[in-house]
Amino acid sequence: MTIAQLYIPVAVLFGISIFFALLLPILSKILGPNRPGGRKGEAYESGIVAVGNAQKRLPVKFYRIAILFILFDIDIIFLFPYAIAMKKLGLFGLWSMLIFVVIFVLGDIWVWKRGVLEWE
Repeated sequence: MTIAQLYIPVAVLFGISIFFALLLPILSKILGPNRPGGRKGEAYESGIVAVGNAQKRLPVKFYRIAILFILFDIDIIFLFPYAIAMKKLGLFGLWSMLIFVVIFVLGDIWVWKRGVLEWE
């Protein structure tokens, strides 16, 4: 099999996902009910009417912590396949993963020194 033939299923899946990603929001907008006003604009859950703008800006520290959480997840995603295939990869795999971990730990130290993990 050629490389092009190997990627045909990936291209088909990508095409289907793009098709549905564009089609479903359009169909929802066209076919879904749209009746604003009345009770939909009133307060709910606690029953307390909101004073002022309900959409407040969050401090940047929330976004920084969220990005760091995603980075830690990505680190684990890269470590797990290595742990599965560690014996097959041999010495080259060991050195590659050590370089990856050292870079990641240096990044963690840099983030810690900058005070990003401090919560006020």
